[in-house]
Amino acid sequence: MSNDLHDKTIAFLCAPEGTEQVELTEPWTAVEQAGGRPRLVSTQSGRLQAFDHLDRADTFPIDTTVDVSDHTEFDGLVLPGGVANPDFLRTDPVAVAFARSFFEAGKPVAVICHGPWTLVEADVVRGRTMTSWPSLQTDLRNAGATWVDEEVQICEDGPNVLVSSRKPDDLKAFCQAVVEAFKR
Repeated sequence: MSNDLHDKTIAFLCAPEGTEQVELTEPWTAVEQAGGRPRLVSTQSGRLQAFDHLDRADTFPIDTTVDVSDHTEFDGLVLPGGVANPDFLRTDPVAVAFARSFFEAGKPVAVICHGPWTLVEADVVRGRTMTSWPSLQTDLRNAGATWVDEEVQICEDGPNVLVSSRKPDDLKAFCQAVVEAFKR
C-alpha cells in the first residue's frame, strides 16, 4: 500500500439512490489503498442505495451532505456514474454548486460513465477534453467540451485537472489516473 494520498480527503458525490456500485467502490478502494480518506457526500443523510446496472446492490453510509459541506474540506472530487445518479444530482442546485466549486478552487475532479451530466449542468466542461459513456457525447459537445472515445482522458486545459473514463471496464486505468491526479 502506497502513502501517495496521505492527509488527503476525497469527496465522492452521489445521489441517495442510483449510483453504479463498482464506479463508487473501486475508486474508493484505490483512494484508501493510496493512504487517502474517501468521504461519501450526498443530498440527504442516511444510506446510499447503490446499483449493479438496474438491480439494487449494496447500501453505504453517507458521511455528510452537500448542504453542510464545501470544497475546503476536501482535496478532490470523484463523480461516479450510473444513469440515475448524475441525472438526480444535476437537478439539485446545491449538488451542482458543490461540484462547480472544485473547478473554481482549482481542485482535481474525476468523473466516469454518466457522471459528466452533473458537470454539464455546472457549466464547467467548456473547453475541456473528456470522455464518458458514449450516449453523453452530444451533451458534452453541446456544452463546449471535446469528446474522445478513450479509456481514460486527463485534461489539464482549465483551472484544474479533470480525469474522465467511459465505463466500468475502464476502472483500472481510471483508478490509477485518479490517484495520480489527487496526489499532486
